[in-house]
Amino acid sequence: MSDPAAAAELELPHLAGLEVPVSPFLRRDAAAQDIPQRVLDSTMLVRPTRGVRSLRMPRTWAERARGVLPVLPPDAAFSHVTAAALLGLPLSYAMEEDGRLHVSSRLDTRRMRRPGVVAHRCLHPRSRDTAEGLPVVGLADTWMDLGELVGRGKPVGLDDLIVVGDAIATRLESVGPLREALMRRVRPRGKVTLLEALQEIRVGSASPRETLARLMLVRCGLPEPLLNHPVCDEAGNLLGYADLLWKEQRVAGEYQGEEFHAGEEERARDERRRLGFERRAGLQVEEIWKADMASRSEREACVLRFARALGISRSEVDVSRAEPRFFSTYAMDLAVQREMRRSARRSS
Repeated sequence: MSDPAAAAELELPHLAGLEVPVSPFLRRDAAAQDIPQRVLDSTMLVRPTRGVRSLRMPRTWAERARGVLPVLPPDAAFSHVTAAALLGLPLSYAMEEDGRLHVSSRLDTRRMRRPGVVAHRCLHPRSRDTAEGLPVVGLADTWMDLGELVGRGKPVGLDDLIVVGDAIATRLESVGPLREALMRRVRPRGKVTLLEALQEIRVGSASPRETLARLMLVRCGLPEPLLNHPVCDEAGNLLGYADLLWKEQRVAGEYQGEEFHAGEEERARDERRRLGFERRAGLQVEEIWKADMASRSEREACVLRFARALGISRSEVDVSRAEPRFFSTYAMDLAVQREMRRSARRSS
């Protein structure tokens, strides 16, 4: 049978009478559990990593991390993308697809060398937390560590850092911890991109798509909106929270994610909410759907629609800046300079 997990499921009855630990365990500890050698070497147990056995094939981030936990150094913690996933932070497709487990420990710790594990030895101490019962690097330091994965051919870009930064700042109710974490590091990798991302991180975003919608609009020259701000009627009754609110212009932007807003019941609720904002609070409500951010033409049309609602003329809006950004301004400037030098050499 090609799938060890499936084989284990079928052969588990043969483990009757054996007290096999539910959590992954070290092979060398099997004797203390009276687990026979034939069981350790068979397909009844899976091998998350060298020297570790488990009853189940690890599939989620937490299960995979638990499979490596028994062989980690005592001071080690899961970090980078792994910590972000365990802490419930939003991951881009590229970050999810990276799939490797990142582990950080002190600089004087012997480096781990295991398939599927990226071991980092850190000069600067990291704050520590616990997520899913596992040791992880803290929120702000995890954001800093993601800067090490920025660049061409790597999974993290500028907008990814802003999305994760928004989620952390909202959870901590301040951008301050991110700024302080950045200031504690001496010449960290990805510092230029981290600094640029920090300037665009805000407290209040409720989802990655809300962050990306805000970036798309503001980068084109529209004013900064309030995020998830309460909307009340004239009597002070709360009508809801606007995803994006331009209070002075009396305009609300609502991101309608298909996951939560595509069903009939959800659409009916959204319609009641919209009517409440419009009729009882005097707001003009503009919706943003996934399709509005799917292509250059759709993004530009969305930006211009919001500009009209906000009373901003077309000449004041730069729709060319509506594109998502992976590279920092500094990285793009360097690329332009390199191309200019190449062109000069070719023409000489």
